Amino acid sequence: MEKPKVRSDWTRAEVAQLYQRPLLALIMEAAAVHREFHPPGVIQTCTLLSVKTGGCSEDCAYCAQSVHYQTGVKAHKLLDVTVVEEAARRAKAAGATRFCIGAAWREVRPNRDFANLLEMVRRVRALGLEVCATLGMLVPWQARALREAGLTAYNHNLDTSAAYYPRIITTRTYADRLRTLQVVREAGLQVCTGGILGLGESEADRIDLLHTLATFEPHPESVPINRLVPIPGTPLAKAKPPSIWETVRVIATARLLMPTSKIRLAAGRESLSPVEQALCFVAGANSIFLGERLLTAPNVPLEADQALFEVLGIQAQPAFAENLPT
Repeated sequence: MEKPKVRSDWTRAEVAQLYQRPLLALIMEAAAVHREFHPPGVIQTCTLLSVKTGGCSEDCAYCAQSVHYQTGVKAHKLLDVTVVEEAARRAKAAGATRFCIGAAWREVRPNRDFANLLEMVRRVRALGLEVCATLGMLVPWQARALREAGLTAYNHNLDTSAAYYPRIITTRTYADRLRTLQVVREAGLQVCTGGILGLGESEADRIDLLHTLATFEPHPESVPINRLVPIPGTPLAKAKPPSIWETVRVIATARLLMPTSKIRLAAGRESLSPVEQALCFVAGANSIFLGERLLTAPNVPLEADQALFEVLGIQAQPAFAENLPT
């Protein structure tokens, strides 16, 4: 059987046709494509640390860290470099191979904090870990400085479709997001970008988001699929999280559209049972976050992940490993 081609010329109609296939057929095809490009039972394990929490000027309707909402999150300044280094050591000991640094900023500013961030990247990289960062909008020289310090990838999620985006965020535009992702790519960093399910978006919005991601050239190396974690005090506090079937449909479609990308089952995983998580892995998810916190949201306890990995025979992908032949 001929190996599926990796394409960036998907039409919107083709994406919709894939997305709307009968779910069982969609999952089975996605599982087959996954095995063509990725070793079964190997998952990228990441840990995410908030190095600067709260006080963000953005008004993202889902976020606990925005100054626009009363969520009970206490703001703190940038953590000390040694604190971050020690957290990375613990993450590595727990089985993580990628360490992600998150700061609640609208954009990276050229000040002492940025110099400290570069030192964090250098120290985490020296531990033998991949390093990712999500720090807000970047300009080219900042992206190059991060790469030179040892950064592996940069996360900047699109969240939803271009059409629905203004209903979720008004303090920046979709074009701002796309511009930062272009800066990241041009700096030679891996691109990490995905979306959030459960923002009140329609099926058409999900198809539009997948179409946008699948027509990147090249595809993002990592595509996080987040399930909304409703936060009291935010405009989406009473929003209904997506069902497991909606989640799996998005994951399977993403796997077919972007065969070589890591599809990360990210925020909201703690609300899924072990069986539901296993179904996501079958459908093509091959990256998760380890650790009990994701910035300010809860995550699956490490012991539960270790037990699930044992049952399913899952191994962590080594740091800096390319996709291995099946």
